[in-house]
Amino acid sequence: MEVLTVLIPYILRGLSITLEVTAVALGLGLLFGTILAILRVYGGKVLSGLLTQFVTILRALPHILLLLILYFMIARVVNLSAFWSGSMALAIISSAYQSEIIRGAIQSVPGGQMMAARSIGMSRFKAIWHVIIPQAFRFAIPPWSNEAAIVIKDSSLVYVLGVPEILRQAQYYSARTYQPFTAYLAVAAIYFLLTFITNRGLDALERRIRIPA
Repeated sequence: MEVLTVLIPYILRGLSITLEVTAVALGLGLLFGTILAILRVYGGKVLSGLLTQFVTILRALPHILLLLILYFMIARVVNLSAFWSGSMALAIISSAYQSEIIRGAIQSVPGGQMMAARSIGMSRFKAIWHVIIPQAFRFAIPPWSNEAAIVIKDSSLVYVLGVPEILRQAQYYSARTYQPFTAYLAVAAIYFLLTFITNRGLDALERRIRIPA
């Protein structure tokens, strides 16, 4: 009981930060990834090729290495806290993966949808935004749930920047009590619960808004 009364406050202080890092990284990653995906599909051969190489580079490097590179780049250009710099770095990393998900979903929308939208007078931009993207997002939910789970776990990488998320808080607890097994086992259970709840929630959302065959 004494272990729980000491451990729980440590973990709860870090849990809110973990959730905030995850929300920022996923949200900005979705925004950047959607823009990248649209430009890769509709931006022309040259721009699409350049962005494809950019995405390939981001996906080829270890996440921790990219986090450190992007963190120091962002911190040098803009005076942001470790939380915001780390969260934005994770968002850029995630955007590479999310762009692949959204690009595949866009290309899964039947070509006739664009033709029909243009035939009733929609501009290309309006057709993409009002016709293609809403359908693509529905198609993207199953693979996007995997990326959401990955970002939840990758939020622990900001530990190396000194951001006090749950892994950092577990390290504080371990150093204070000399009970690392208890601390890290609790963190593992929390990551499992966060991933499980997120995936089940997105599965339910996908079933609710699925486009009938």
